[in-house]
Order: sequence, then C-alpha cells, then structure tokens
Amino acid sequence: MRTHTATSILTALAVLALPGVGDAHAQVEVEAQVATSIADRMPQGAATQFPASTGELFVWMRITGAGSTTVQHVWMHDGMEYPVSLAIGGSPWRTWSSKIIPPEWAGAWTVEIRAADGTVLQTLNFTVG
Repeated sequence: MRTHTATSILTALAVLALPGVGDAHAQVEVEAQVATSIADRMPQGAATQFPASTGELFVWMRITGAGSTTVQHVWMHDGMEYPVSLAIGGSPWRTWSSKIIPPEWAGAWTVEIRAADGTVLQTLNFTVG
C-alpha cells in the first residue's frame, strides 16, 4: 500500500433536494475526496495536487439520503469523459471509483458526481503533475 502525505485535502460537501431520489423532498448529502488509495473504506492520501508518477487515483464518496439508486463518477480530462456507474444500496453509503492516470495524462482533471437523472451533485477539481 502506498502512503502519501497530503499537503491539502479536498473535501467537497453538497446538500440538495433531488426529485426522483427516494422521497421527493429528501435531502441528499454528498461528501467526496480525491485520494491515492482506499483503506478500510476510507480515503488515504487525499489532496488536490498529485505527482505525475501517482499512477492510480480514487474518488471516494459518502452519500446520505439517496436510498437505492445509481450515481456516476465522470472523470474528465483534456476534452474526454470517462464515466463510472456506481450502485447506491442505502443511506448512508460509501463507495469509490478509480482511474489509472499515466504520466502523459498530467494536467487539470475534474470529476463530476452525477445522480441517475444526470443532476451534478458535486464537482471535484485536481491536478496531476
């Protein structure tokens, strides 16, 4: 397991009402981080800037109030989108996606966390390299 000392931690938190996700007036809360690994279902090495040699990054999230549904982590870089669908089985629910990032893909990255209907629940921005 790799260890990484984060100089800054990106924790994003969103609370919003989503129609069609559980009760029409349900409050959905999303906490998310970009990290170098996951241990015991928690992010490790969370940061907003990673060296080009990092290799693989993870977007970890905890979602509360969504019930059983599906969300997407859409990894975006240099005009390309890499969507990953994730099943949410209850509330609260922790899950994550990962992306192998070769050194030549260094630069600015964005990951949007989207509800099943396409609503953006949270946006994470980070840099590789």
